[in-house]
Amino acid sequence: MSDWSFSDLEVWDDKICKIAESYGLDWFPIIYEVVDYFEMMGHMAYHGMPSHYRHWSYGKSFERTHQMYTLGMEGLPYELIINSNPSIAYLMRENPLYLQILIMAHCVGHSDFFKNNRIFSNTRPSSAIMKFKTARDRVRKYIEDPNIGVEKVEEVLDAAHSVRFQTERNGRERIPHRQIREDLIDKINNPVDNIAVDSTRLDKIPIHLDDDLLGFIVEHGSHLEEWERDLIDIVREESHYFIPQVKTKIMNEGWASFWHYKIMQDLGLDSSLHMPFIRSHNQVIRPHIGSINPYHIGFYLFKKIEEKDGIKECFFNRAVHDDESALRCLLEREDCEELNLFSYSQKKKGITIDEVSDEDGWKVVRNDLLKNIGVNSIPRILVKDVIDGCLVLEHEHDGRDLELDYAEAVVNHILRLWKGGVRFFTIIEDEVWEI
Repeated sequence: MSDWSFSDLEVWDDKICKIAESYGLDWFPIIYEVVDYFEMMGHMAYHGMPSHYRHWSYGKSFERTHQMYTLGMEGLPYELIINSNPSIAYLMRENPLYLQILIMAHCVGHSDFFKNNRIFSNTRPSSAIMKFKTARDRVRKYIEDPNIGVEKVEEVLDAAHSVRFQTERNGRERIPHRQIREDLIDKINNPVDNIAVDSTRLDKIPIHLDDDLLGFIVEHGSHLEEWERDLIDIVREESHYFIPQVKTKIMNEGWASFWHYKIMQDLGLDSSLHMPFIRSHNQVIRPHIGSINPYHIGFYLFKKIEEKDGIKECFFNRAVHDDESALRCLLEREDCEELNLFSYSQKKKGITIDEVSDEDGWKVVRNDLLKNIGVNSIPRILVKDVIDGCLVLEHEHDGRDLELDYAEAVVNHILRLWKGGVRFFTIIEDEVWEI
């Protein structure tokens, strides 16, 4: 039996909102849905979206989570909240009262972050749910079309999913090839301050290296049928919605944890609620052995900012930073030492420690951390050329070699989207390698 009722949740939600408003938090209205653990797994598999297109991989994700949870090898998240206006958050029916209060305070922090962080400015939260619903309906229409069917649809979605983050990562609108060409011609005809303009690629596609592979295929894939082009565009648009969350995991979770802690302290909880809250809070923000806990680092950074510069500076950092810029600007040697950060690598003989956060090594440790957070952990593929219909791709090598088996599988998926052939170049052990 639960130790709470819906009226209890309403009372505590009102208290949480009043405290949050007194601090100046500004969030979207939040709609809470109470679900059981089985429904929570389903929402997890579909990224929390109540209206998402069907695909076998989501069912696979659900079955894996269900099996691991049943075996006691994996837990479920305390909360799941959607970047929408109003925000939609899920509360598990099995949670005790103290945990529901913590989650609601945590969700207020997340929603405030969604609304006010600059990285989310182009996600259009007011139309997010409708956009996903429209995409779901289009996918369903293609599945039900006897000339297309589920196998062809999933084949295209499989291919697009394999490169789903090979698209614009900074929220910029794609500039069509025709406009780029016209702008280049204008610069050639009207030079400024004798600046040389490279006109040798005027008739090439692309004119410049293009880091939006999915957008390039949608724009230039004349071989594609309209339903194929639409499916690729659906995946691309969904990626644009989720990339800000990938880029702000540390800051977003840190901000939500910072506020659930501050709000819960101000609620004046009795010991029956306060003690289990402290235990759960410490479990959430504790450091993880052998990996980075974004809750831990994010909470640490906002506590540091508050102690050093005050709460106003916390709001400023919430508004302007993604994870990379925050760590680059805020993480100093003493923080790396306090957080016990170090760099390691996998060698034939096992894992070796490469650098520790001492006077000489802390910057190396920080830079290695920056390489492995957000979209920086995802290889970047550039469209270099189209030669006789063959798509020429180049991996932007940053010192980390690709896993060749995985890279070859991805190239085979790209071949499904670009049937004129694909040449893919990367660097393996300091030598150019073509797949």
